Amino acid sequence: MTRHDDRQKSSRRRPAGTGEFLNTAEEDASREKHRARELRSTAWWRKKIAPGVCHYCGNRVQPAALTMDHLIPLSRGGKSERFNIVAACKECNNRKKNLLPAEWDDYLSSIKKKTL
Repeated sequence: MTRHDDRQKSSRRRPAGTGEFLNTAEEDASREKHRARELRSTAWWRKKIAPGVCHYCGNRVQPAALTMDHLIPLSRGGKSERFNIVAACKECNNRKKNLLPAEWDDYLSSIKKKTL
């Protein structure tokens, strides 16, 4: 093996402390997104959106306009389990972003105080 071969091998290595965790986190997120897509095609989800009511604001919208939202976001360690998924209107889902339930409640309270 030549020095050139050694340099090529070392350039392919990941820096210490990276790689394994990132791959695992990416795989977990990908797996959870896949599970959410599977849940979207179940009778449970159709029943959940049938009333056409947003979990957050309570507004009525067409059931097809409701989006799947994770109470505890996937990016914050949430899972695609039925207890963690709610139907939300697109506007609320976009505003919530990756907030946890307590953070979202604080955000809603601050908006209500500003409008009073």
